[in-house]
Amino acid sequence: MGYESEPHVLKRLPTSPARRGLSAQPGLRQVMSQFATGVTVLTAGGEDAHGMTANAFSSVSLEPPMVLCCVSKAARMHAAIVTAGSFGVNILAAEQQETSKYFADWRRPDGMAQFEAVGYTPGGKTGAPLLNGALAWLECELAQVLEGGDHSIFLGRVLATSRGTGEHALVFYGGGYHHVDGKARAA
Repeated sequence: MGYESEPHVLKRLPTSPARRGLSAQPGLRQVMSQFATGVTVLTAGGEDAHGMTANAFSSVSLEPPMVLCCVSKAARMHAAIVTAGSFGVNILAAEQQETSKYFADWRRPDGMAQFEAVGYTPGGKTGAPLLNGALAWLECELAQVLEGGDHSIFLGRVLATSRGTGEHALVFYGGGYHHVDGKARAA
């Protein structure tokens, strides 16, 4: 919607006047807070190394393996991903609430120094910092960048995955942190 597609080409269609101004509605942020999400830290290595807390992340395809994340065009993370051409996704464990807050704080150190406070391992495929203690990690090659209003939608081709030993996921809902355990419950 809003795009007309041809093979490998996206064209922006005009936005109808009725659709303009939706973001100005004061209730949009409140409504979106009712959608529970996992919490990730996106990372990029290289010269413009950076990390950022993000919950706009999703699986796209299993074949080929692809994910997406949405990043504000004004965020430092945007330039870091574009420059690196790759990114890491760290899916946070319940006990990593402080890690989430740390990577949301603009006052933390710049470059690779920001990762020393939490501990990391450079990804074997991309060099993106993979944070210690996360539930799982993905390393992705930037496959495509799509326009999404004031954000870009980064499509990443998954190059590598690994899983930690934790069982409780960090979740953001209703403007606050929560956690869920990894045990399935019978319906």
